Amino acid sequence: MCRVSGKCQLKIGRNQIVIATAFVMIVGIVTQVLGLSAHAAPGVERKSQVPTFPLAIFGPSTTQPEPLRLSDTALEPIEWNALKGWGADDHAAAFATFLTSCRPLLRTGLRHSERRSMYVALMQVCRQALAAGQLTDDQARLFFERNFRPLRIVKLGDNAGFLTGYYEPIVDGSRFPTGIFKVPIYRRPPDLVPPLQSNGPGFPNRGQSLRRTSNGNLVPYYDRGEILDGAFDGKHLEICWIKNQTDALTIQIQGSARVRLEDGAVLRINYDGHNGYPFVPLSRILIERNIIPREEMSLERIREWIRANPQSAEEISRENRSFMFFRIVGLSDDRQPAGVREAPREREAIGAQGISLTPGRSIAVDNALHVYGTPFFIQADLPLTGEKRSVSFGHLMIAQDTGSAIVGPARADIFWGSGDRAGQVASHVHHPGNFAMLVPRELDPIAAGERMPLPPRKPLVPAEAEARTRSVKSSVVPSPTQLRPSIRHCKTCQTREGWIRTR
Repeated sequence: MCRVSGKCQLKIGRNQIVIATAFVMIVGIVTQVLGLSAHAAPGVERKSQVPTFPLAIFGPSTTQPEPLRLSDTALEPIEWNALKGWGADDHAAAFATFLTSCRPLLRTGLRHSERRSMYVALMQVCRQALAAGQLTDDQARLFFERNFRPLRIVKLGDNAGFLTGYYEPIVDGSRFPTGIFKVPIYRRPPDLVPPLQSNGPGFPNRGQSLRRTSNGNLVPYYDRGEILDGAFDGKHLEICWIKNQTDALTIQIQGSARVRLEDGAVLRINYDGHNGYPFVPLSRILIERNIIPREEMSLERIREWIRANPQSAEEISRENRSFMFFRIVGLSDDRQPAGVREAPREREAIGAQGISLTPGRSIAVDNALHVYGTPFFIQADLPLTGEKRSVSFGHLMIAQDTGSAIVGPARADIFWGSGDRAGQVASHVHHPGNFAMLVPRELDPIAAGERMPLPPRKPLVPAEAEARTRSVKSSVVPSPTQLRPSIRHCKTCQTREGWIRTR
């Protein structure tokens, strides 16, 4: 009867599910009680002792995250004491910056199209961070060490990452073109079609933007030269007008600005996309043409040359076909006493994540690879004192912004604030640095390494092939599974010298 109708089999399956669910809940409660004292950080109040259970127990998850993968990237698990400067950092300041990223991440929730494992794991850590609230320096350090593990990260084939700096310029401008204010700042054109697989504001850091013509065809978008020659004339895309091309170039490089208008109001503008061409730094062109020596290169040096050579500057700038578009993010009265050009902290620039950036803690990263809110500990020797000598810099930074020139797994642009002083610091940062990505502990980098395929064997030279053939005849060849050890038992893979590569 049971075999005919199948009702008995269904009943047994339901009983098994109920028993399995109860067993898992009991194990979770016992584990939580026994492990509470071992994992509770001193000084950090535990808000809840109720265990959380995976959704898979009660039903299939609607969104299964992908495993931790970063293309063309090497990841090396390291210990906290291997991070030079970790103990001396201001962890409370880093935690406060991390919280600013957590709020929008949890507010938007898990998007249906978001399958990156870092995104899902960060949401879990962010819930704990918001429950913890404001922490002292020691408590914040323990929070990061309890919830994350550091992985040294670098592009395959490189020895270190690379750092630059950016800031928010403050320039004079006008709502209307005049004899003084004649250089337009453009908003994103409506006929611009983003690159494929674009996500978030400002488009991704790579890919070709297109233009839809009147007959519906898609063609490459206007480059810098075509825009300078009047491709936007009569289209009313101007946000405002500023004094010169030097300021326009600075704004495009930095990705944001505040424009002081003629009535004293301040217009805030932010990066909102690009025309899809690769960014070619003006500094590279000037060095290649032997116009400015490499050792003298800085943003201020470029400005001086542009002011002295306006016609040559426009001709050279056309070699950088990339062009940035902006959007208005605020209009306020930021007037300050004469001679003061620094911005109040609460009015800092807005990053691509949609939150105010923190000087010295916020970084722009490649959003095609990294998730906003990811912590990075960065160590480098940087010239931060205005002198030629460098000082040791070791800060925990939070990914909160992006830029069209910021490409790669170990590439970051450090935000230094607003105004001339921040600009001086940012213009001198062009240095290699060591990157450690903080990964939530629920992500297992060893498991990611086990999924890595072995590299193909190199072809043997004829003499070696003949010798190998003779030896095979006199011995038994082990199977491929015997030749391939498990990464969990590979001593080299588990040391600081062993690299775990992601694809």
